[in-house]
Amino acid sequence: MYELAKFVESVRIPPALFGKKMNDAALQMLREQYERTVQKEFGVIVSLHNAKISGKGRIIPGDGAAYFDVEFDAVVYNPKVNEIIIGEVSEIVEFGAFVRLGPIDGLVHVSQVADDFFTYDKKKLILVGRKSKATVKKGDVVKAKIATVSMKDNIPNSKIALTMRPIGLGREKGAAVVNV
Repeated sequence: MYELAKFVESVRIPPALFGKKMNDAALQMLREQYERTVQKEFGVIVSLHNAKISGKGRIIPGDGAAYFDVEFDAVVYNPKVNEIIIGEVSEIVEFGAFVRLGPIDGLVHVSQVADDFFTYDKKKLILVGRKSKATVKKGDVVKAKIATVSMKDNIPNSKIALTMRPIGLGREKGAAVVNV
């Protein structure tokens, strides 16, 4: 789920940015530090906006930079267990399908695709149901439910498990039905 979060952070602005407006310089430094990172309690920080310096800056002897307390907004993606998502299948692998959830991918394990036994067809790069002959391929738009979320210190180490087994989930309308 995308959310708007408000933060207050002390920001170091190096002398090279003193020619800019201080709010713009602070936003630049914050973006370099936080965008595309993971904060366990907030999720993936997608973008930062509306940086506003509050109060006077501080200088630390021996450091040419200035430090300011800055309030700013962040658009974050924070996946929640049991949340229903719609995403595009970004990759098919032997053990399941990766689904794009925006800034991060989730995995639908082959056992969670539908109430059928799915196998991987390595020639066609698709998952195929044994009884239903239903398929899942790269580019399919699917509806899934978030089963588990494990947010770590970065995007590659974070894991989101999805399921498409419950009735009403699976490939979206306009394509062949995955759940049979």
